[in-house]
Amino acid sequence: MHAQDLDHKELLELDPEGGLIRFAGQRALLLDAVAMGLLRKYLVENFGLTAARAVLTQFGFAHGWRMAEAMQAEFHWDSEEDWRRAGPRIHTLGGLFRVEPGGEDPLSKAGTTLLASYEAEQHLLHFGRSDSAVCWTISGLTSGYVSRTAGEDIYVLEDRCMGKGDAACHLLGRTPEQWGDERAEELGFFRAKHLEECLDVSLRRVTETLKKAEKKLRAHRRALVHVAPDVDEPLGIVAKSPQMSQVVDLARRVAKVDATVLITGESGSGKERIARLVHDESTRASGPFIAINCAAITESLFESELFGHARGAFTGATQDRPGLFEAANRGTLLLDEVGEVSTAMQVKLLRSLQEGEIRRVGENKSRTVDVRILAATNRDLAQGVSGGAFRQDLYYRLKVVELNVPPLRERRDDILPLARVMLTSAAIRMKRKISGISPPAADQLLRYAWPGNVRELENAMERAVALARGGRVDLDDLPEEIRLAVPAPAVMAGAVQPLDDVEKEYILAALASNGGNQTHTARQLGIGLATLYRRLKSYGLIGDRKEAVSTSPRTGS
Repeated sequence: MHAQDLDHKELLELDPEGGLIRFAGQRALLLDAVAMGLLRKYLVENFGLTAARAVLTQFGFAHGWRMAEAMQAEFHWDSEEDWRRAGPRIHTLGGLFRVEPGGEDPLSKAGTTLLASYEAEQHLLHFGRSDSAVCWTISGLTSGYVSRTAGEDIYVLEDRCMGKGDAACHLLGRTPEQWGDERAEELGFFRAKHLEECLDVSLRRVTETLKKAEKKLRAHRRALVHVAPDVDEPLGIVAKSPQMSQVVDLARRVAKVDATVLITGESGSGKERIARLVHDESTRASGPFIAINCAAITESLFESELFGHARGAFTGATQDRPGLFEAANRGTLLLDEVGEVSTAMQVKLLRSLQEGEIRRVGENKSRTVDVRILAATNRDLAQGVSGGAFRQDLYYRLKVVELNVPPLRERRDDILPLARVMLTSAAIRMKRKISGISPPAADQLLRYAWPGNVRELENAMERAVALARGGRVDLDDLPEEIRLAVPAPAVMAGAVQPLDDVEKEYILAALASNGGNQTHTARQLGIGLATLYRRLKSYGLIGDRKEAVSTSPRTGS
């Protein structure tokens, strides 16, 4: 038999009952080329380029050797050359590449030219153009086949490859002696010992990376404990104030049961951090935690984003795509800013929550999902229900348990511990040695009302670390609005002050924050300089307009 006589009809056997495919007398598998490309990508990313090449080269060699034996047993060849030349033909019929006519023998002087290498195609898809040849499996495959037919070690290497920008891939087969030292490094990939060495180096590299990560985490934790011993490790939640301690305690209790939780609070108050605490303390902690900002997605895409879509469901849907409900299966899905969901989507969302099923856009079948739903909002959903903007049934379905995260101004005991945690994290990230916060700066942090809550505090600390001249954050390193802040007078039960006393305390605090500068203070208070002078004179602080003012009232925060 001659190599050119081979065709699919004789080589391919399909079992009518299914489950078995035979190719050239041997059981075979149909593998997607992209899946093989993804395997290559996984090997390279996790073990490195060298180890990945060794694995794929030796896998190909074993495959080629086995195919040569199968071809010998299955057919009677007129000559050993026909048997050898059948290799490129059989691999072409298997879909691995296409051979240029007349170039079926890699041992010939002309070698073998491949016009459509699946391996080069996949490498370009996942990694882009390479600096060297990339048909590792095919080189191993051809080497194994030729070595078996020749009865000696033959190694087939590329001198041109589409993966590095050439018009075609070109293979040449030679013995180790014929190759000599010219390409000794490439020949090493065919040796099992070389594979062990490559994997050993890769594993050592992974181990060293993990050790460095652990060392960095330990240093970060020590730094946090040093500056903020009140931090609840490993969750990183500061709950020194009674209000926040109550929220954290309730979150931990509700985490143990699979109830839907509605988390409310102002923007930037830490609602997502509480949601993560609920997830991390639950039985679903090993599953995914996925958060979606409902306000950031247009209504036309929201259904597809949540539930997924089928191929052809709409323009641009070129393939099936699972939604976030399926991605969060056996885990937790946080619907952030749920108050922004349209009325039409509220109906579909309610059905999914009640039935535990979703239906992809463009499909007729439902899919069961096992997802815990957490919802967060800075809106008053009860008011939205009254006004008709939010469905009552969905509101009560989400509000099985409500966790209200208080704003930062109502939990002042948390401000400084939080500031120290954020300062330490920013200092580590920016590689700056910042040891703490000066007393004047700390005092101003307590005076400020924090309308942006925890998020604003984090930004302020990051700015302070970037601008700090010394080893700690000073007053001048804080944003202007914080430096100029004056405390709001607190009204305590049974201790209401006369209005004149409140006015005096406020004016003196404003004057102190401006370093005694009357002009700036009057401008901030919205009164004339003469009016401020009369007030100060009535307090007995100055005698005439030329007398300097120097006051440093100590007010509570």
